[in-house]
Amino acid sequence: MTDSNASANGPGRVEGFREVEREIARACADAGRDRGSVELIAVSKTFDADAISPVIAAGQRVFGENRVQEAKAKWPPLKEATPDIKLHLIGPLQSNKAREAVMLFDAIHSVDRASLCEALSKEIKSRDRHPLLFAQINTGEEPQKAGVAPQDADAFLAACRERYGLTISGLMCIPPADEAPAPHFALTAKIAERNGLKLLSMGMSADFAVAIQFGATHIRVGSAIFGKR
Repeated sequence: MTDSNASANGPGRVEGFREVEREIARACADAGRDRGSVELIAVSKTFDADAISPVIAAGQRVFGENRVQEAKAKWPPLKEATPDIKLHLIGPLQSNKAREAVMLFDAIHSVDRASLCEALSKEIKSRDRHPLLFAQINTGEEPQKAGVAPQDADAFLAACRERYGLTISGLMCIPPADEAPAPHFALTAKIAERNGLKLLSMGMSADFAVAIQFGATHIRVGSAIFGKR
């Protein structure tokens, strides 16, 4: 998708980014947490390089994409210009895209099934590249969403380690749109704690302050920075 108004909207996106940073700082202070304990992932899916560049220039270095092919098309020149950029895949990953994902992304948030674990394990070993891995938990057990059911999470995480040799560093969740997010964040944090996982990818534009209260280490914020898609 090309954003024909990218130049005109650049200042608005920079101010959006700065306001999000201020809100993160406030939420961390309210929760008694250090600002450095929360990583902002600016969700740049569907926006082109002209829309993203002002946010990079303002200091943001971590970005989230939903699709491997879209990221592959637009990010290499941006990363060449700013080598310390980190890319996170936050959308569902097809097993046949595992090779490209392992090579392109610094973190993958959507590990959720055996076939994907097998593909990722093979590519991580053969490429000797180790992106940060999050298992996605479908806390609302919504049939249209990817993710492991909460009651299956412990067994899935054990299989990731023991059967596939994968290092899962954290959990990711997307609460149902029509429910309060807090119980879903609390459930995800509880599963992470009992499995010894330190990282929690929780919270988006509308609820990241709540997620920070429940221990989110990574928040995924798109529209509050880039505007509506």
